[in-house]
Amino acid sequence: MSGSIVLHDYWRSSSAYRVRIALNLLGLGYRSRPVDLVAGDQRGAENLAANPQGLVPVLEIDGQRLTQSLAIIEYLDETRAAGFLPDEPAERARARALAHAIAMEIQPVCNLRVARHAVSLGGAATMDGWMAHFIALGLEGVEGLLLQRPALPFCHGARPGLADICLVPQVYNARRWGVDLSAFPRLAAIAERAEALPAFAAAHPDRVKPDR
Repeated sequence: MSGSIVLHDYWRSSSAYRVRIALNLLGLGYRSRPVDLVAGDQRGAENLAANPQGLVPVLEIDGQRLTQSLAIIEYLDETRAAGFLPDEPAERARARALAHAIAMEIQPVCNLRVARHAVSLGGAATMDGWMAHFIALGLEGVEGLLLQRPALPFCHGARPGLADICLVPQVYNARRWGVDLSAFPRLAAIAERAEALPAFAAAHPDRVKPDR
């Protein structure tokens, strides 16, 4: 089974990390095809043929070649009845809003190529300062959204879903860049709970980091 699904992956990419979690939650084996973002492999001919945006992840599955992590995860949800999103429209919108607050607000500003460009322009900006500022600012909003409702085991219920799949990689990045998570107790507790699950643990960057 693992040979029929291919994930174009970078071990530290939060977008690829999300897709690894989703595949693991579904018990879908896959073959990883590493794309080294630091070395610039994403701009190479092979990766551009798979994804003209020059990004990861790309998922080859069901005879399709899919891009954009949230689109991939929703495809898996719809084709595998994963339950990553609630059935009721308003609840589904809230779950998506939590996921988008991370994937569409925090991540684009903290994308490696964006942060590197900002620092290259000169001035007082540093990579650490840029990342910590925007991650903390974004997580403040996510915490506020979560606090609008009583505490739940996961972002939107008793089982992990789309928002949790987005949250855990972002918390990993927050720790990496020295963000103090004590200011966000609700989301930190949810992330810790999710990280203990085998599907999330197996997707952690330290577990999939190439040996070289």
